[in-house]
Amino acid sequence: MSLVHPTPVTFESPAGILEGLYGPPEAPEGVVAPPAAAAILCHPHPAHGGTMHNTVVYRAAKALRRAGLAVLRFNFRGVEGSEGTHHGEGLEEEDASAALDYLAARHPDLPLWAGGFSFGARTSSGLAVRESRIQRCLFIALPVSVYECKPIAEVRQPSYLLFAGDDDFGTSAALRQNFPGLGPNLEVDEIPGTDHFFRHKTPELEARIHAWAERSLDAS
Repeated sequence: MSLVHPTPVTFESPAGILEGLYGPPEAPEGVVAPPAAAAILCHPHPAHGGTMHNTVVYRAAKALRRAGLAVLRFNFRGVEGSEGTHHGEGLEEEDASAALDYLAARHPDLPLWAGGFSFGARTSSGLAVRESRIQRCLFIALPVSVYECKPIAEVRQPSYLLFAGDDDFGTSAALRQNFPGLGPNLEVDEIPGTDHFFRHKTPELEARIHAWAERSLDAS
């Protein structure tokens, strides 16, 4: 099997033109595989060096593409080549919505998924609450211990939350403590012995996300 390199793309948002990387599903070399779904992935906090090239975001995109999804990762406003100015208090949801619009136009007949890592998980959870087009969600290292993450309690889509066991920004235990009574639509998982960036555990992170995506597609 061959993973084709993602293609640079641009799309319009309320902040201006945003840049992204669009990756088709993994397929045998020379074969174009039709995607089973399409997903946006949001990167971690720009103020701490977060971009669409982040290792965790790259691994997550690779896992989803191996499962048969088309994936768009992109830079929020003000990051690298994306126009606009970083906001950090909610306006990045508009960027994620614009990315979803791009995928919906490119794949009008496909189910749409959304997710992200850290700040990106927080942003995509807020979008999922108000965006009925999103059918499934992937939230990696949702920072429930250090940031306001109230939208997660209102997410109704089938979702996968993956935490790191030694993450000061939030663990599965912190999620359950802060948000008791979360619905059965939220599948919570954790990789022990690693920090917020899943150091030395990114292959396991990729494997778990790939397995979840395959289960989810089989259930669709």
